[in-house]
Amino acid sequence: MLGHRTLKASDYVAILKRRALWIVVPTVLCTVAALAMSFFIAPRYVSQTLVLIEQQKVSEDYVKPVIAADLDARLASMKEQILSRSRIQPIIEKFNLYPGSKMDERVNATQKNIDIKPIRSEISRSNGLPGFFILFTAGDPRTAQQVCSEITSLFVGEDLRAREQSAQGTTDFLEAQMAEAKSALDTQDQKMADFQTKYVGKLPGQQAPNMDMLTSLNTQLQTAGQQLAQMEQNRAYQQSLLSSMQTVRDSTGAPVAPAAVPDERQTQLLALQAQEADLSSRYTPDYPDVIAVKRQIADLQRQIKTKPAGTTAATGGGGSKPAETAGVLQLRAALQASDTGINAKRAEVAQIQGNVHLYQERISSSPLVEEQYKALTRDQDTVKKNYDDLLSKMNQSKMATSLQRRQQGEQFSLMDAANLPDSPAYPKRPLFGVAGAFFGLLLGLIVSALLEYRNTAIRT
Repeated sequence: MLGHRTLKASDYVAILKRRALWIVVPTVLCTVAALAMSFFIAPRYVSQTLVLIEQQKVSEDYVKPVIAADLDARLASMKEQILSRSRIQPIIEKFNLYPGSKMDERVNATQKNIDIKPIRSEISRSNGLPGFFILFTAGDPRTAQQVCSEITSLFVGEDLRAREQSAQGTTDFLEAQMAEAKSALDTQDQKMADFQTKYVGKLPGQQAPNMDMLTSLNTQLQTAGQQLAQMEQNRAYQQSLLSSMQTVRDSTGAPVAPAAVPDERQTQLLALQAQEADLSSRYTPDYPDVIAVKRQIADLQRQIKTKPAGTTAATGGGGSKPAETAGVLQLRAALQASDTGINAKRAEVAQIQGNVHLYQERISSSPLVEEQYKALTRDQDTVKKNYDDLLSKMNQSKMATSLQRRQQGEQFSLMDAANLPDSPAYPKRPLFGVAGAFFGLLLGLIVSALLEYRNTAIRT
């Protein structure tokens, strides 16, 4: 009898010797029963394949990836798409999976037997996914292999299709945005061109040239005014000479005395000076006609100095009337030339004054035009920057699309094809045997302990 005393090691050994049969028999029977049970359970075969994720063959510094989403999220999204009823049902019908059940039950059973196990990188600090396993469980090894291969093809094809669609969709979207941006840029360029045409001469950057031109015009206006005053003074002198000659002739009715008749050379000198003023108003000092007239004036002034006017009048004698007539005609010609030169000079002065007013108006309106020009330029720069940005992105997208079509981008690569399992993954008979033996041993120990507890025999 155990009683309530503390058991020693020798007591336990004695109990095991007495109850050895009660311990061995349940252990053996449970082990045999578990092994026998494993033969009645339908075997389950697991076929798996390994898919590696190859990085794109061109550096990302040159071609950006078309899909920047996290691979875990992409894999989960692809799994949901591939495990959808529309994808699973053709596979069920093709391999006749789980016959005798309703289609919904067959679809659910197939979905439960598909498993995706990502491989975590132990080298990469980013803990990225270098690949993943695809597993399928079936009652037949050949069926498991075929279905696993079919699902792997779906994953590889879905990844390639998703990448091509993403790249092409991105390119199409950017092309549409590019067309809108180009239209906006053309509109802005046309506004800029119209603005520059409307405010020509008033644009920013033209204020300094306008100031220089205004200074030059003021100088020209001052010079032309001085020339006009000189020409009018010469004409007044010619008019006074002509009036004096006509007054003398009309009062006496006889040829004009030498003292009253102006020297013919003086008349010619005045005519030449009027001609010079007219030419100078239209041409530069280096013009040939201007130089010739100046030479004639210099020669005539030299002759007047060498031969005074009295000598010429004295030698006229009885021929004073023809000389007088010639002098009047020359004065009238000189007056006509003076009038022509004065009118031309006045027109030049008016033109210069108009140009002065024009440039003054340009300078005064430049601040307002500059403000409008800055706003227009700012809008144009914004539109152009958006266009350039879209152009760069579209070029990147086209290169990425071309990379995907050549299969040189990131893609799924089949590393290990779906294997043909040579043994069932479930049930594992050794595990069943070990579990049965453990349960039988535990049962024998419990029964032996109960029997010893209820035994009242005295051993000592």
